[in-house]
Amino acid sequence: MTRMAIWMLLAGVSLSMAETRIFQGFTLIDGTGKAALPNAAMVITDGKITYAGPKAGLKMPAGKPEIIELAGKYVIPGLINLHCHLGNTKRMAQDPKNFTRENVNDQLKTYAKNGVTAVLSMGADQPLVFEMRAEQRAGRPSLPRIYTAGRGFTGKAGYPTAAPGMRGVPYEVTTEQQVIDAVKTEAGHKVDMLKIWVDDHLGKEVKIPQNLSAAIIREGKKYGIPTSAHIFYLSDAKQLVAAGLHGLGHSIRDVPVDDDLIKLMKQKGAWLSATTLTREYSVFTYAKGAPWADDPWFVRSVDPADRETIKSAAYKQRSAAADPHWPRYETEFIEIAKKNLKKMADAGVKFGFGTDTGPPARFPGYFEHLEMEFMADAGLTPAQIIAAATRSSAEFLKEDKMLGTLVRGKWADFVVLGKNPLEGIKNTRSVEQTWVAGNRAF
Repeated sequence: MTRMAIWMLLAGVSLSMAETRIFQGFTLIDGTGKAALPNAAMVITDGKITYAGPKAGLKMPAGKPEIIELAGKYVIPGLINLHCHLGNTKRMAQDPKNFTRENVNDQLKTYAKNGVTAVLSMGADQPLVFEMRAEQRAGRPSLPRIYTAGRGFTGKAGYPTAAPGMRGVPYEVTTEQQVIDAVKTEAGHKVDMLKIWVDDHLGKEVKIPQNLSAAIIREGKKYGIPTSAHIFYLSDAKQLVAAGLHGLGHSIRDVPVDDDLIKLMKQKGAWLSATTLTREYSVFTYAKGAPWADDPWFVRSVDPADRETIKSAAYKQRSAAADPHWPRYETEFIEIAKKNLKKMADAGVKFGFGTDTGPPARFPGYFEHLEMEFMADAGLTPAQIIAAATRSSAEFLKEDKMLGTLVRGKWADFVVLGKNPLEGIKNTRSVEQTWVAGNRAF
């Protein structure tokens, strides 16, 4: 067996490239904005869609294709998470030593179990991520697709380097020459995005200087690499977008957005790439005792030991002590973030889907579905939320030619649901199957 074949097997990449499958009898929600199509069919050949439309219009392919009956089911494009952190957390502890092939694949399997077919890992990645991404792209992955922002950038001792397991993980730059050198290194890895942390954690930590953030954006553009930023404050968002930032990796949470920012984002083509409402939720929910810890949908995707940890009185006390501002996250910051999302969406600012899952107690899988529920609480319709998590997120990644909608010629990345998500976004929890490039991922 060749080295590449071995790599493909280790990465969960199928070596079989000559099969045809027909899925039929389901309701198709293809992600293009068209009305849902009942009694639909899809033909998938070598991982790509060769037909998607009415079952009545299906022409049987030559040979003996596998036929999969999905009567009564609903098919949507695979969810794309534009803000996660792969591999560094295990047993509620964050450490670069945890970034192993086994741990990354376990997390990808959890994402697949919850209908996620692609993830953008937003900084703090280890070099192994480039190897695993290359293995996937050499063939047809059978686990969610990996996109990566590499290490990410902050200032010297800047946020989030004080967090456990994060010291020395992002680049801690102090000069523009350091920025130039580091971006060149990341460009050599062909990162999909550059990431900047621009926050002082409510005055508790050091924020990267604006001139260095602008230099990262500028240097990224030289290599054709877009930049996304962790932000909290409206003032930072304005400065970054003016400097050419491609994506705000969080909702603005300190004050309501104003018309000036909205106008600037539309002029510059900047995105609210990830809403991450569950990030705010994670700050206060454990201080209140995580009342959802017995939710069967959560139980199915989490290690029992982690579940017992978050249910404990000791963890509740530790969570409350870890951030004395936690009540503000519940009563103020998450509510501001929701209102800002709705205002920006109504104004025509492009927005995607992201959760910031991966760090301790921000659980992959469950939080993706919570995120969609919070987006609905903000006033978005199920159709808007599904579009954000599929078509729009693929567009943000500049992968919309092959991902994000279920039409002929694109990769067959899709989810089979037992309930209609257009009738209520919580129905996305009815995941029964997940497929990536025509391979069964769950």
